[in-house]
Amino acid sequence: MAAMAPGGSGSGGGGVNPFLSDSDEDDDEVAATEERRAGLRLGSGSGLDPGSADSLSPQDPVALGSSARPGLPGEVSAAAVALGGCGETPARLSIDAIAAQLLRDQYLLTALELHTELLESGRELPRLRDYFSNPGNFERQSGTPPGMGAPGIPGAAGVGGGGGREPSTTSGGGQLNRAGSISTLDSLDFARYSDDGNREADERVAVLEFELRKAKETIQALRANLTKAAEHEVPLQERKNYKSSPEIQEPIKPLEKRALNFLVNEFLLKNNYKLTSITFSDENDDQDFELWDDVGLNIPKPPDLLQLYRDFGNHQVTGKDLVDVASGVEEDELEALTPVLGSLPTSLETPQTVENSLLVQKLEDKISLLNSEKWSLMEQIRRLESEMDFLKNEHFAIPVVCDSVQPSLDHKDSEDSGQNPVISSSDKQKDKDIHLSKSDEVDSTIPKENFPNSVPRREKEEMPSSSPSSKNTVHFDKPNRKLSPAFHQALLSFCRMSADSRLGSEVSRIADSEKSVMLMLGRCLPHIVPNVLLAKREELIPLILCTACLHPEPKERDQLLHILFNLIKRPDDEQRQMILTGCVAFARHVGPTRVEAELLPQCWEQINHKYPERRLLVAESCGALAPYLPKEIRSSLVLSMLQQMLMEDKADLVREAVIKSLGIIMGYIDDPDKYQQGFELLLSALGDPSERVVSATHQVFLPAYAAWTTELGNLQSHLIPTLLNKIEKLLREGEHGLDEHKLHMYLSALQSLIPSLFALVLQNAPFSSKAKLHGEVPQIEVTRFPRPMSPLQDVSTIIGSREQLAVLLQLYDYQLEHEGTTGWETLLWVVNQLLPQLIEIVGKINVTSTACVHEFSRFFWRLCRTFGKIFTNTKVKPQFQEILRLSEENIDSSAGNGVLTKATVPIYATGVLTCYIQEEDRKLLVGFLEDVMTLLSLSHAPLDSLKASFVELGANPAYHELLLTVLWYGVVHTSALVRCTAARMFELLVKGVNETLVAQRVVPALITLSSDPEISVRIATIPAFGTIMETVIQRELLERVKMQLASFLEDPQYQDQYSLHTEIIKTFGRVGPNAEPRFRDEFVIPHLHKLALVNNLQIVDSKRLDIATHLFEAYSALSCCFISEDLMVNHFLPGLRCLRTDMEHLSPEHEVILSSMIKECEQKVENKTVQEPQGVAIRIK
Repeated sequence: MAAMAPGGSGSGGGGVNPFLSDSDEDDDEVAATEERRAGLRLGSGSGLDPGSADSLSPQDPVALGSSARPGLPGEVSAAAVALGGCGETPARLSIDAIAAQLLRDQYLLTALELHTELLESGRELPRLRDYFSNPGNFERQSGTPPGMGAPGIPGAAGVGGGGGREPSTTSGGGQLNRAGSISTLDSLDFARYSDDGNREADERVAVLEFELRKAKETIQALRANLTKAAEHEVPLQERKNYKSSPEIQEPIKPLEKRALNFLVNEFLLKNNYKLTSITFSDENDDQDFELWDDVGLNIPKPPDLLQLYRDFGNHQVTGKDLVDVASGVEEDELEALTPVLGSLPTSLETPQTVENSLLVQKLEDKISLLNSEKWSLMEQIRRLESEMDFLKNEHFAIPVVCDSVQPSLDHKDSEDSGQNPVISSSDKQKDKDIHLSKSDEVDSTIPKENFPNSVPRREKEEMPSSSPSSKNTVHFDKPNRKLSPAFHQALLSFCRMSADSRLGSEVSRIADSEKSVMLMLGRCLPHIVPNVLLAKREELIPLILCTACLHPEPKERDQLLHILFNLIKRPDDEQRQMILTGCVAFARHVGPTRVEAELLPQCWEQINHKYPERRLLVAESCGALAPYLPKEIRSSLVLSMLQQMLMEDKADLVREAVIKSLGIIMGYIDDPDKYQQGFELLLSALGDPSERVVSATHQVFLPAYAAWTTELGNLQSHLIPTLLNKIEKLLREGEHGLDEHKLHMYLSALQSLIPSLFALVLQNAPFSSKAKLHGEVPQIEVTRFPRPMSPLQDVSTIIGSREQLAVLLQLYDYQLEHEGTTGWETLLWVVNQLLPQLIEIVGKINVTSTACVHEFSRFFWRLCRTFGKIFTNTKVKPQFQEILRLSEENIDSSAGNGVLTKATVPIYATGVLTCYIQEEDRKLLVGFLEDVMTLLSLSHAPLDSLKASFVELGANPAYHELLLTVLWYGVVHTSALVRCTAARMFELLVKGVNETLVAQRVVPALITLSSDPEISVRIATIPAFGTIMETVIQRELLERVKMQLASFLEDPQYQDQYSLHTEIIKTFGRVGPNAEPRFRDEFVIPHLHKLALVNNLQIVDSKRLDIATHLFEAYSALSCCFISEDLMVNHFLPGLRCLRTDMEHLSPEHEVILSSMIKECEQKVENKTVQEPQGVAIRIK
């Protein structure tokens, strides 16, 4: 795409745009272009670049004589003598020369026809091909008329110059009107050299990007033209009347009215005149007051009204100063200003009218313009003086100086012409003066002291002296020879030096000031970057940033920052860090205004880039630049950009970076109106499907938002109550199916807010004013607080320092223990509003939902650990104990039993009672679990709450001994109901306990219960025995369990125990597939066969169907296991047939499935029988 940039790929100057965002330079295309240029140069043979617009074929003496060096008398005849002085007939014009002449004279249709005919004949001309394939040659721009060239040099082409620049209409008259979407001859295949993998897919994208950029440029140009037309000044005579008669006020222009309307509305909003602002907006409904560009002015937004008022008195200038300044303006302007200058007061203290202020502002602008022109003139004078000094030191004659200086002047002029295609009238006059002074210098032998005549001596003396002659003059050894200067010049011409290309021009012109260095870097960097290896391009970042910081031209700075953001196609993490570091350094150096105007647009352009690494760079940049942006931009544009990326970007990494940047923005935002928008962003981030994004939300965004919420006073009044209300709403709507994901989302957010809540309690405590750092600071225990997810959730970080926190904690514990909470509003809110609401919510959740119990348990554990042991013992535990009311009197109370069956029990046991692990805390937990087990057993209530407690506690090996102590209390309890409950609890505990504890504590307890007088207790031990068979691998333990189960099955006293048989069948079906194969083959399957046979003889149909159903489930589970042929024939198939007999009478739908299972098993047996004889026959052979 570099070849499509305006100005051509080989042009020198500011028109080159070799760096694009989505693809790098194609080396093949660059090499081909260089080869073509080399061929053209070799073909010319005269040192003139045939690619330039003001050069013709070397075989054309007339062309060379007329256009090689215009402006020097007598050169036509000299060239004719040089090339055709022997009376030879002039050589026939080449096609390339004709094409060049047509293009220079703007005969574009004729040139296009010639190009077409050459294409058809197979003789394509590179000059025409390059010209008509360059869309920049057909853009509407203003410039010099055809044939004029650079101002001040008659006959020079308007474009061209050194560096192989193609002729174009960029600076010539007679421009072609071209719509932004019209393609050139080869614009549809300009991306064929792209280094992207999907060339065909990217071609159309590249074309559309190019056309979009051109359309934007066209819109900008139209806006500028429209602004100029609307701002057309009134006639001179009327202006004189307005200025000479202050009472006659000049009528307001439309654009002035729109600009003032915008500023007035902005003033009203900033000062909270919102109703007035709404009325004002309604009265001006044709204007958008949220967008300055709607005003139509193609200039930066002015300061607000208050700033304009404050600066009003700073623009008073004395009459003498005004006269001095006016001496530098044009004569007609001076005539217009004379009456006004005469009427101006000379005293600084006299108030100035609005008209005079506007006049002063206009004169100051004129001063600025003249100063810039003066600087440009002085810069060129210094360059010429340095070149002249160098040549004089070499003892060259003046005619030789003319020959050596003129090409460089022409090159510089043409380069300046190419960089500034739009030239104002004052610029033209300035260039004309420059070129005339150069011509005078070349045509005569005026000494250096008299040059230039047009610059006043006073200005020349004030000029910063930076030329070589004014510094340490360099002296070279002079040869003691008598050779002529011409001979020396001819001799030195054999040195292979090139100053007729862009790079040669830069090399031959050494910068002699800081500003010149910046200008040189701005010109060279766009050509350097594409040729640097991708892996090493970050080495260019310091150079690009320094140039972008210090370069005087906004357009060049924008191009350099564009290069910075597009430096690497897919920057990795380290490269992005380098770019971000550079952006922050740039922001610190230039200030918020330039960051907003220059850096932010680069981010906005790439917000929807196709590569996620580039979007990641944008997201990270928004956070890194937040401290250096104007506060209005932080809370509006940047916040909107991040919100858009959070909602629309599909890459998890990008959204994660967006969340972190949002957190940084929340740390700097100070507009309370954005609070609700921040809360909505928080909910969106918490509900993100990516775990990375949610984690970043808890680590960065939520703590930063909580800090801002605390400052606004909304933590206890809005943020936490809103999350609690959302949880209650979920529980109300989730009676038939709770959305556990949303519950986790809201509850985890509340959990992350606990440190901020505790910090708020400390900062608003009655003792906060006494917390002074003096003397020895007490140490905070390492385990005092739970480990924070991020530094932003560390209470010491929120408070300010660990020392300050230690002092506050000491006063906090003393206050709670001795003085209470009177007058402590923030803590009273926690005790009287937050805790009761949380306990009420806990009672509503489903106790069988392990995830919900775990989430609330972790929440209460963090809450109690953060607020401390004294708070837990005096404020939290009493509220739970009041709700639970654990006493023997509540056994028959439905209210008490109801609470014990809810999730309140496991959450209190695992979330509150486990916060601290001293001996008294463990005793309290053991006593609570024993009481719950006793009360639930005696009241015949469901055991779900007790099971949930055992599951949650059993996940931590530190509580296994404690739980076994509780169960042993149940084993030796006097009530059979309690012993039965203890037996069932062993089943839950066995899976997590190590085998040593199983052998020493669990199995003895179960064997004790298996010989209990109550049959129900013995039956309750069967599931626990089965779980041991499933999880334990010790042979001795397995044999003991096998013997106990065999006694249940073979002891005659259990033959008619229907409940025992049912429990054993259920246990076999559950543990059979996972049990040891030997135990399954020798014990489980044979006994299932026996139970199936016995069930055929059952008289009671209900019992027979119940056992048959459990047998069906057990056989279905075991059918997936490997079963040997003998076992299949002797036990498995007979057991299935017995079961089918039961189902034929009791459940026909099961009978169909059983028949299919029997047929499948028989087929397996037959296949094995057929395969075995074949194997024997093979072995015999």
